Amino acid sequence: MSTVTNPPTSAASPPPPPSKTAGGRRTARSRPPRRAGAVIDSFFNGFSHLFLLIWGAMVVLPLLWVVMSSFKDDAQIIREPLSLIPDELHWENFARAWVDGGIGDFFVNTILIVGGGVFLTMLLGSMAAYVLARYEFPGNRVIYYMFLSGLTLPVFMAAVPLYKGVYNTGVFIPLLGPNSHVMLILVYVAWSLAFTVFFMHSFFKTLPTTVAEAAMVDGASHSTLFFRVMLPMAKPGLISIGIFNVIGQWNQWYLPYLLMQPNGGEAKNQVIAQGLIDLSVNQGYKSDWSGLFAGVTMAMLPVLLVYIVFQRQVQSGLTGSVSK
Repeated sequence: MSTVTNPPTSAASPPPPPSKTAGGRRTARSRPPRRAGAVIDSFFNGFSHLFLLIWGAMVVLPLLWVVMSSFKDDAQIIREPLSLIPDELHWENFARAWVDGGIGDFFVNTILIVGGGVFLTMLLGSMAAYVLARYEFPGNRVIYYMFLSGLTLPVFMAAVPLYKGVYNTGVFIPLLGPNSHVMLILVYVAWSLAFTVFFMHSFFKTLPTTVAEAAMVDGASHSTLFFRVMLPMAKPGLISIGIFNVIGQWNQWYLPYLLMQPNGGEAKNQVIAQGLIDLSVNQGYKSDWSGLFAGVTMAMLPVLLVYIVFQRQVQSGLTGSVSK
């Protein structure tokens, strides 16, 4: 007598399809219930995207307005101040601002001062941060906290002793006195060193110790270990803090205004921030608004281009230091 047995059902068999009505639509019972947390998450996501869109428009539109106004003539700027499209491209506005407005001299001075200041800040700051992060010695934490204390001191509180110190130093060493590029470079280094050490100290802490130990076993000296091994590994952090230093020193106004006053009525040693103030005053008296917009555009484009070129490196350096 033969018996018919049913084949065993597989545990991984797919669930039955949801029931449908005659019209082919799913019934209300087959729809998964929507959690209240998903509704709240979608609301906050939409709100954050809307906020970022508004914030981006508030940042981009004024910059775009300044750039496009630099290509207009004075008549169109007065007639259509909010228009973003110029009737004709007036490239002579940039030449007039560069030569007659003195932006060329201010631009060259700023490049020299910021270049020297950023280079020395990155070199000295990375060396100090590396030693404080990788070596233990008496007074390590004291020195580190002394660097951090520089972040809490407003530069306005140090104006009087800073000026007196620079003036007294210039009596004996004219190269380090007021209206000197070398003096302003050193002041920029002292002003930017605290944040550079703070940022790079955290980055050097995350670097693997095994690589340093292997280099020391191979006979590398401490200087070789730093410049040939550890510094290239910290490249993302160097690029990130370098961009911050470039932006901060390029846009610095108070320190040059305090220490780089015109000598004998001439402003040959002044930087771009001071030059824009002089340009706004002079072009305002002349009603040369197109030249003023051209000078502002030339002043902000270098920083904007630097950030656009190194945008990915800045993001990878910041996120990499946090994730590690």
